[in-house]
Amino acid sequence: MGEVILEMKEIDKTFPGVHALDHVNFEVRKGEVHALMGENGAGKSTLMKVLTGIYTKDSGSIIYEGKDIEFHGAREAQDAGVVIVHQELNMVGHLTVAQNIFIGREFKKGIKIDDKKMNEEAKKLFDRLNIDIDPTATMSDLTVGKQQMCEIAKAISHEAKVIIFDEPSAALTESEIEDLFKIIRDLREQQMAIVYISHRMDEIKVITDRVTVMRDGCYVGTLITDECTKDDIINMMVGRVIYEEPKTKSMVAPDAPVVLKVEHLNAGKMVQDVSFELRKGEILGFSGLMGAGRTETARAIFGADPKESGDIYVNGEKVVINSPQDAVKHGIGYLSEDRKRFGIVVQKSVAENTTMADLPNYIKGIFINKKKEREVAQKFVDSLNTKTPGVDQLVVNLSGGNQQKVVIAKWLCKNCDILIFDEPTRGIDVGAKNEIYKLMNKLAAEGKSIIMISSEMTEILRMSDRVVVMCEGRKTGEIAIEEATQENIMNMATREIG
Repeated sequence: MGEVILEMKEIDKTFPGVHALDHVNFEVRKGEVHALMGENGAGKSTLMKVLTGIYTKDSGSIIYEGKDIEFHGAREAQDAGVVIVHQELNMVGHLTVAQNIFIGREFKKGIKIDDKKMNEEAKKLFDRLNIDIDPTATMSDLTVGKQQMCEIAKAISHEAKVIIFDEPSAALTESEIEDLFKIIRDLREQQMAIVYISHRMDEIKVITDRVTVMRDGCYVGTLITDECTKDDIINMMVGRVIYEEPKTKSMVAPDAPVVLKVEHLNAGKMVQDVSFELRKGEILGFSGLMGAGRTETARAIFGADPKESGDIYVNGEKVVINSPQDAVKHGIGYLSEDRKRFGIVVQKSVAENTTMADLPNYIKGIFINKKKEREVAQKFVDSLNTKTPGVDQLVVNLSGGNQQKVVIAKWLCKNCDILIFDEPTRGIDVGAKNEIYKLMNKLAAEGKSIIMISSEMTEILRMSDRVVVMCEGRKTGEIAIEEATQENIMNMATREIG
């Protein structure tokens, strides 16, 4: 590692009702990958937004390349070489790759945009990163992984000296993550300073040089990655020990009644002849590689996507589900993997989101009973330990883990007996994960039945009573948790049928 290129000292930031940053310290050196970790709501994103001028700090100092600076907006930070590669990609789908990379900074020939020059410059960037992407390709035609590479190329095009990666691997496949790590290592070799924000412990140990941990808006400490363990980092993040032992036996009684039965479900090429049963009080894990058809199966059951054929039974009775309203009527709730698109309305309050699926019960005459709504929302804030200044807080201002708790509260408020959790802990830190796990176990113990779709093998093995495995739209196996291992699940997840 080289000299310190960026140092943040005693950074303080307060929002109404929230002390978001409490005299935080952070530094990054040339030629290092420095992880910034902490639970959701710890202040990581706020600290980076202060750095890049999106938020104005209340006090403290930022020293960049030996000078005391304060950026007034992301564009000013970019021009100085401090760039964020966001988790949620900011690309325009119908434009070409090159047009996206140079958007707002287009090369011109006279008054016309010089696409030839932009394509040439984009090609140079890709060559520098050893990436094979056609600059003339339409952005929407690329995989998420390739789009992520374009975001990195865009960052490099600003002559970046400090690159902040915010959850860069959240939507990537294993092979795409390997490609990402190769690029990051190449950038480190070029003496780039890299801040790496992630919740994935295994990644931190593989790709980073140092780890700085934040908790509740405060700086906890900095560790050298090679000299610390995963448990050391977790303990600093949450202030307690978290055990991630796999489940060794099913918690479901052998004679537990079947609450959901799916027979020969077909819905496009991603759902082909899928059959399974879910029992009362069971957590049924759905495992498989990305693109296996797990989410598509869940959406077909929930009525979010049309099914072509197949039967669905709830508590032994054949039901017709053509819409999410039908599913909810039959006691099925669905927590989407994309909570911001399908789970919550971020510009509404915690209270409004909590009662959304059960709104008719809160209407008095032509008005919503706001007092009753707030009381019920507060009950779920308390029981789920949701971190929010109050139930009137807009959901957009909550961390990812706490937004997920609001989605769960919505379906608990509706009192659904069958819950589909699609990637329930995606983008959530280890502490919040543990709380979600405890909650799921509590719900199952109370008699709720849960289908849990997860791409994390440790999550499948820790939480499931039984595991259904899918590959390319088909169910390729089903296994009791007592017999489940990473190896036999992966064998089923890569097995082709017919």
